[in-house]
Amino acid sequence: MPITTKIVPCLWFDQQGEEAATFYTGIFPRSKITKVSRYPAVGQEIHGHPPGAVLTVEFELDGQRFTALNGGPVFQFNEAVSLQIECENQDEVDHFWNKLGAGGPKEAQQCGWVKDKFGLSWQVVPKVLGELMTDPDPKKVERTFSAMLGMKKLDIAALRKAHAGG
Repeated sequence: MPITTKIVPCLWFDQQGEEAATFYTGIFPRSKITKVSRYPAVGQEIHGHPPGAVLTVEFELDGQRFTALNGGPVFQFNEAVSLQIECENQDEVDHFWNKLGAGGPKEAQQCGWVKDKFGLSWQVVPKVLGELMTDPDPKKVERTFSAMLGMKKLDIAALRKAHAGG
């Protein structure tokens, strides 16, 4: 049975959903905020937000739809879920790494993972890494993996060099 409904990730924020959507749409090409909904007066005793405060922000990052929900401080992001960016080249890796990592915790940077200032984890991964890590030669895979373990931001040239044995 084909899926006719799109899968749209919903990202739970305390109160920074609109700020986060604006931040993300400023980083990714072909991105935009498409809708903003606001809390009504009804249900304030349950949701605790003033009428007119931002409830959800619908946005697109390079055509992928997302929803940011200002649901309060109940839930926090953690590394169990991350968003992976498949990069064509080092310029893309550098762009996304630098932009998403701005203001985020440096201690959360490892092996291509970076956490943004909102606490959301991203994997900034060069497309070629998949090819290098699935090489039929296990020695090449080990050298590539070992090199990756020593990196924060992934360096395509260094990964290729390790893969080749240099």
